Amino acid sequence: MVRRCLDRRAVLAGMAATTLVPGIAQAEDYINLGWDDLLPENETAIPDVLRQIIDHDSAPLSSQQPASSGVRTDWNGQVVRLPGFIVPINYKGTGVTAFILVPYVGACVHVPPPPANQLVFVTTEDPYESDGLFEPVNVIGMFGVSSISTHLAEIGYALSADRIEPYRA
Repeated sequence: MVRRCLDRRAVLAGMAATTLVPGIAQAEDYINLGWDDLLPENETAIPDVLRQIIDHDSAPLSSQQPASSGVRTDWNGQVVRLPGFIVPINYKGTGVTAFILVPYVGACVHVPPPPANQLVFVTTEDPYESDGLFEPVNVIGMFGVSSISTHLAEIGYALSADRIEPYRA
């Protein structure tokens, strides 16, 4: 077991800073999630090679969505950060206010959507000026399980975005 000893002056200085500058301690207070975190335990994501298979002669892409094996409730009500790509649903002016956050470029648009447990419905009060479908973003906000159906796909999660920003690791 490793114990960390803190200098008392450093602790007091940190406490003073958070008292004098509200929100400083919460500036990066979120859980970093990856797409594999949204899958039920012992389930793997769709292999990349299967993401590229498109049956152009059959029904719409939404009808080719694989069944979901369930969702995880571990982060219900938690503030999370999740990277992904935007598939716009609603706009206000030129900014997007509702979208599906997807794990890879083209999901739901150019290739069949992934299972519902790999899609997140995002809403934001502040319209986000997206650079398009190929722009990776990080979305930070309140996360939860949800069952949403759109014309593009069935969706297993929802996120109320406090912040949307260009992707950074």
